[in-house]
Amino acid sequence: MSSTVDRSKRPLVIVSIMLATFMVAVEATIVATAMPRIVGQLGGFTYYSWVFSAFLLAQSTTTVIYGKLSDIFGRKPMLICGILIFLVGSTLAGFAWSMASLIAFRLLQGLGAGAIQPVTMTVVGDLYKLEERAKVQGALASVWAVSAVIGPLAGGIIVDNLSWAWIFWINLPVGVLSIAGFILFLHESVTPREAKIDYLGTILFSISIVSLLVILTETDAGFAVLFPLAIVFVVSGILFLWQERRAAEPIISIALWSRRLIATSNAATLLAGMALIGLTTVLPIYVQGVLGRSPLEAGFTLTMLIVGWPLAVMLASRFFRTFGIRRTLRAGSLMFPFGSLFLLFLTPESSPVIAGIGSFLMGFGMGLISLTSVVLVQESVEWSMRGSATASIIFSRSLGNTLGATALGAIMNVGIAHYGSGELAARLHDILSQPTGLSDLVGDPAIRGVFNAALHWSFWGVVIVALTTCATIWLIPVTRDAGRRAPMPKTDAQDAMTH
Repeated sequence: MSSTVDRSKRPLVIVSIMLATFMVAVEATIVATAMPRIVGQLGGFTYYSWVFSAFLLAQSTTTVIYGKLSDIFGRKPMLICGILIFLVGSTLAGFAWSMASLIAFRLLQGLGAGAIQPVTMTVVGDLYKLEERAKVQGALASVWAVSAVIGPLAGGIIVDNLSWAWIFWINLPVGVLSIAGFILFLHESVTPREAKIDYLGTILFSISIVSLLVILTETDAGFAVLFPLAIVFVVSGILFLWQERRAAEPIISIALWSRRLIATSNAATLLAGMALIGLTTVLPIYVQGVLGRSPLEAGFTLTMLIVGWPLAVMLASRFFRTFGIRRTLRAGSLMFPFGSLFLLFLTPESSPVIAGIGSFLMGFGMGLISLTSVVLVQESVEWSMRGSATASIIFSRSLGNTLGATALGAIMNVGIAHYGSGELAARLHDILSQPTGLSDLVGDPAIRGVFNAALHWSFWGVVIVALTTCATIWLIPVTRDAGRRAPMPKTDAQDAMTH
């Protein structure tokens, strides 16, 4: 199987990829900016993090499946299928009448989003040589920069002037144009072969992750509820590993993931994803509820994160040539936790600029980490496994996002219960359930103090995970001169990148 695209039409394929990427990228900032208003209208602040977790759970579960299917059936059908599912979920999310329905439709969105990032990145790997790929990835990274500006601005304008449903419906024209581009310009020659999809492994994995998320979310449910869930998590996890060792086409190849380069890259990416999603979900409500700023200002603190990320990606090829991949990767690993430390210095009197600086540094560090990890993993495997290998990185990031959103949301709820002493915690939840809840917090110093203290527990969680990410990255085996020399045949790349 191969992707056959005329060189003159490759830019048109990249434009289609940029449109599909834009849908996923803008979701990160526009939904985070609008969520406080949505929660105020629909109620159910306790399940705030589930709006993100549901999307990320479905995305992380299906990422490796789409990666495997793209190796079997081709990149094009998987991309079109994923975008269509994403658009259906976006349409329904705009009609959500409760938090439960919104969470369900976000889950459907995630089922489609699982195809977009891993398969589009695999298409880039198919169409461009290693020395060309950094420039193309830089162009794709500009999508994140544009969405970082447009997302918060659009989110603020929409929630202030239109129905919040439009934060989901704006995906429809973008998705249709992307599908048209893939149909017209991306052509593949696919050799059919019999495929055995690991449905049992998918089910066991989903049960294991969902039970873990419920444990993290319902921390106050009591032993009678949490203990059975813990048993379900452990048993389904063990059965999942057993199934993956015996399945003909496992959704997660134990042999692939056991390679040191891939294992450490995926572990670091998972931890980085946990830290970033924690920042994305917690920082906007801190800026609005504790600092008393507008949704637009809260959104622009996230803009700095997503501006730093693509900027680092665009500069990465120069860093590779000048310093080598190893030094570039480790520099990113140090900037990542350094940026998170700025969160600890936030007070109710702080300027959002402090939060923006921390976001930018974390985003820049993540940009260096993410691109370098993808390049190393893609070049460490043969062509027939590139889709699965690329998907493993995206899967790890998505799984980290899923766990991070739920865990740090749970930490916030525990902090509220701890500092609120019952009555204050109940008052805080009542205020947050109102349409103008976050702005009302500013006028109540006692409630504002509880919220500030609880959110700092989540900030400490981000810092600890970021430091762990840094330590894990230093375990990734990369030679000193990797990235400076001419690319070697893929059969030799694995040996060259490990000690």
